[in-house]
Amino acid sequence: MSLLRTFIAVEIPSQIQKKIQEAVEPLRKELGSSLIRWVPTQNIHITLKFLGDVSPASVDHLTQILRTEADTCPAFDIHIGGLGSFPSLKRPRVLFIGIQAPAELEALYRGIESACARLGYESEKRDFSPHLTVGRVKQDASVIDQQRIRRVLEGTTIDSLGTARVNSVHLYKSELKPSGSVYTQIYSAPLTK
Repeated sequence: MSLLRTFIAVEIPSQIQKKIQEAVEPLRKELGSSLIRWVPTQNIHITLKFLGDVSPASVDHLTQILRTEADTCPAFDIHIGGLGSFPSLKRPRVLFIGIQAPAELEALYRGIESACARLGYESEKRDFSPHLTVGRVKQDASVIDQQRIRRVLEGTTIDSLGTARVNSVHLYKSELKPSGSVYTQIYSAPLTK
């Protein structure tokens, strides 16, 4: 029985993904792909919980968690815009577009995190910081490369890219292919209206 690499996430509408792609394109051109592994536009999402490898039998438990948590959370809007990096601008490893979200997103995250912990999944050590990853700095980037990335980020402004309605939460499987990760939705749980 083969394991499934899985995560729980919120989708971003394709029209917002397109706006993100347009906003990030100048960065892609300036920094190229030798320093940054860019996330394909269709893969941009808000990760709520990375589960890693799970057995197909565990999928039923995970879909039950999503159903239960989604039933307690009303649909809500998130505002998308701004550019940042983790862990800091001085040491960029992950480039992201920011999210302003209401308390409902945090509550949904906490409910999922707690339910997954009860099933034996390791709890996240870092605070929840919702974001949309658009690129990852390659491991072999030199100090000079890092400084160049920082200068480009400091000189780039990404304003508001719009508002998205969050009305469901999803379980995905991720397949690692030579061309990059391919995400397939396994289950979708609608939030309350």
